[in-house]
Amino acid sequence: MRGNDVIGILFAYVHEERVRELTQNRVMASVPYGGRYRLVDFPLSNMVNSGINKVGVITEQNYQSLMDHLGSGKAWDLSRKREGLYLLPPFGAETMRTEGKISSLASIMRFLKNSHEEYVLLSDCDTVANIDYKEVFQLHTEKNADITIVYRHGTSPDTDKNVVYTVDPEGFIRDMVVKRGSDTDCNFGMGMCLISRKRLMAMVEECMGRNLYDFDRDLLQRNLPELRVVGYEFTGAAYTVSSLGSYFKANMALMEPKVRSQLFDAARPIYTKVRDDSPTRYGLGSVVSNSIIADGCLIEGEVENCVLFRGVQVHKGAKLRNCVIMQDSVIGENSRLDYVVADKDTVFDPNRTLMGYQTYPVFVAKGSKV
Repeated sequence: MRGNDVIGILFAYVHEERVRELTQNRVMASVPYGGRYRLVDFPLSNMVNSGINKVGVITEQNYQSLMDHLGSGKAWDLSRKREGLYLLPPFGAETMRTEGKISSLASIMRFLKNSHEEYVLLSDCDTVANIDYKEVFQLHTEKNADITIVYRHGTSPDTDKNVVYTVDPEGFIRDMVVKRGSDTDCNFGMGMCLISRKRLMAMVEECMGRNLYDFDRDLLQRNLPELRVVGYEFTGAAYTVSSLGSYFKANMALMEPKVRSQLFDAARPIYTKVRDDSPTRYGLGSVVSNSIIADGCLIEGEVENCVLFRGVQVHKGAKLRNCVIMQDSVIGENSRLDYVVADKDTVFDPNRTLMGYQTYPVFVAKGSKV
């Protein structure tokens, strides 16, 4: 199987209810991460690096920022005369909200029917990981599988909303528990699977005819005994954004060189929208340690264990510890922030103090003035 025989389908909106603080004005796929990226950059780059040159992005609501970020797909080499990037907003429905993944796939049935690729790779946009899908393609072919599901072994990121799989020694999935999770180590899903395009269309049409809309329960679990379902275990660094705390943890993990080397592998780069800006300026009295600083920033205060996005200003006397400060925010003089997640265009007046905790960071909404 080759990458150019696979269509990539990204669900831009899935699980956004878990982090309403960050998805109030944007979809899950366009949540900022790591100083200059969006969550969608990772699955999209993974697909492109694996040879997939046709990707459809399914959206529902609040997708303006996502459209602005993706554009024509040029940053991912998907701006092409043939195939390339397809934005698939809701259409042909009475409401902007769909019943679930199955309903979303039914709404793009014409797109699937008009495609000629043999396989479809489905992926959510809430997980940060650098995956070589070529290995998934190879396993799917070797096992003569009907469906190949990507999973991880470890502690479930969300104990009541994950899918847990039982995998036999040969790698086949024999059982799955939906929306349960586990407090102990288990095989939990990453929201990615590979399936034949014609089989997917047939299964979606069957589910729609029976008023079944839950992808995991109605399409996968219900057909598990009749299909050859293979599990591909991903063992690299991966972080699922299932809460504000997990989002904060995913950003803080970038302080570890081992994590950065796995997420940003030179052989499989993560692409994003280019924003040309001046280099970051550091004042004479500034102190910066163990931090991720994007370009275009102005640092005159103290920054430690922080992720600063493009255009952030930290004025004199300000002290930041363990913070995630998004694009174009301003930290006033003599302010102190500990364990704070600040959305875009946030302004902190001088002499402000905000303190959260590692498991419960303080969130400041987009455009707020503190």
